[in-house]
Amino acid sequence: MSEGFVSVLQGVRFTYPRTDTAVLDGIDLEIRGGEWLALLGPNGSGKSTLAKHLNALLTPTQGVCLVCGRDTKDEAGLYDIRRLVAMVFQNPDNQLVAAVVEEDAAFGPENAGMAPEEIRRRVDWALDVCGLRGKERSPVYTLSGGQKQRLAIAGALAGNPPCLVLDEATAMLDPQGREEIMDVVADLNGRGMTIVQITHRLEEVVACHRVAVIDEGRLLWQGRPVDLFALGADRLASWGLETPPFVRLWQRLREAGVVGADVRPSVKEVLDALCR
Repeated sequence: MSEGFVSVLQGVRFTYPRTDTAVLDGIDLEIRGGEWLALLGPNGSGKSTLAKHLNALLTPTQGVCLVCGRDTKDEAGLYDIRRLVAMVFQNPDNQLVAAVVEEDAAFGPENAGMAPEEIRRRVDWALDVCGLRGKERSPVYTLSGGQKQRLAIAGALAGNPPCLVLDEATAMLDPQGREEIMDVVADLNGRGMTIVQITHRLEEVVACHRVAVIDEGRLLWQGRPVDLFALGADRLASWGLETPPFVRLWQRLREAGVVGADVRPSVKEVLDALCR
């Protein structure tokens, strides 16, 4: 699904109108096809602003942002870029436009002028992937918060984009709702979709391929999640990131040689290590 997808940011600097402070300051980043990249950082670090550059909702004040070779500043390519990169935001209620589940998922393909049979196929597939089959005719207001966010993802998927950007998509959900979304995201990435996940929750990056840490508009660090956690709680705290308890325990077990350097710090791995 993501074969050949690459997004490249080169020296990206961005300043909002009527301000002097750069929200992004010299970002160099490449997002490869099929990878699951997490963008981490505290509130106000520039994560969401960076996310909006990936489908040209914002364009660089300086520097270049390319999506599959297309410059986001080139207005002639905006349709193609936004077809390639779908976005899901924090509040699902702000993203849902129809009163019935299947009608909301069909909104994008219908506005793209697709044939009815193609719309039906895409909607059925998207709802199935997001665990909403059987709720096609349900009123949207009857869904839980997690189900609404899964519907927002289904609406984005119905356009069959090679890349999905999640901008704090779990921020307003309870633990069960967050787990539901993370399961959907893992499934999508397993099918080959490129995922860019913006978050400040370290527990959400365990399964990612790569993590990039941003603060005050600058890229501070990037690498594997296991190497990020190995930096220690103090280093992460200096970046405004709170280390979850199970990661703190994993760090202690790693220092004691109980778990290997490449073992991902999941709750299951920590429990297995303690039992051993």
